[in-house]
Amino acid sequence: MQPHGTPTLFTGLGWRQPHYAQVLQERPALDFLEVHSENFFGSGGAALNVLEQGRAAYPISLHGVGLSLGSAIGLDEWHLAQLVQLVERIEPVRVSDHASFARGTFRGQPVHTADLLPLPFHREALSVLAVNVQCVQDRLKRPILVENISAYVQWHTPDAQMTEPDFLNTLTRETGCSLLVDINNIYVNARNAQLAGLCPDPVAACQLWIEQIRPDSVGEVHLAGHCHVNDASGEIVIDDHGSRVVAPVWDLYRHAVARFGNVPTLIEWDTDVPSLAILLEEVSLARHHAASVLGAHA
Repeated sequence: MQPHGTPTLFTGLGWRQPHYAQVLQERPALDFLEVHSENFFGSGGAALNVLEQGRAAYPISLHGVGLSLGSAIGLDEWHLAQLVQLVERIEPVRVSDHASFARGTFRGQPVHTADLLPLPFHREALSVLAVNVQCVQDRLKRPILVENISAYVQWHTPDAQMTEPDFLNTLTRETGCSLLVDINNIYVNARNAQLAGLCPDPVAACQLWIEQIRPDSVGEVHLAGHCHVNDASGEIVIDDHGSRVVAPVWDLYRHAVARFGNVPTLIEWDTDVPSLAILLEEVSLARHHAASVLGAHA
């Protein structure tokens, strides 16, 4: 935060295939591009060539979905080796993945669920997560960011559990990693808790979640849209990244900026991807909301 004048904001866009060429041609005013790491694994090819062109024009943030940092069977060596190779080639400004697991064993063989499954917030799970995070950081020779997830099931264990903020705060203290705080994920979880009769005020619950996170541990913020499904199977809010950021999430984003300060912010849109113009409108809105808070505290 700067003491005088308009703060320099750091706002980026999730760079997806429909807009590869247009972004490279038009060079919109973005502070960084973020891509899914796994889409660029390998030693060559068209996708990696595009990413290198993007890297020549913008700082790149690598956001993974497949490390399975919370897996009790450990990390997949091939996946980690591919990530190390990509990081060395692209030299990203940030590397991130999720506080979740996807790997386990079935009939004695390792399997991958291709999903971000939630962790129980207790000491044993935290120890597994911390070991895996430290292993990744040792291999990459840099700290990583770990993101909170949208979870549609919860663990019920006899062990005393921590709150999610306590769990994540402890992880950052023990490993030196940072957090990638996804505001939409916090809100989706609170709304689903409300639908289950467990959370009378989801916005207040989200504000408390944000207030419990250590500000100096946050290295990036994500913003996205979600959908509300109410059919014969029941009612649920799904983090589908397929629409504009909704008003309550913008409100929570301002709350987060007041708490965390001027951290890099990303607009994510992964399904029903719209025109680049619409995405840039969301980027402009993020800058507007952040500036309104940072200016008030300047």
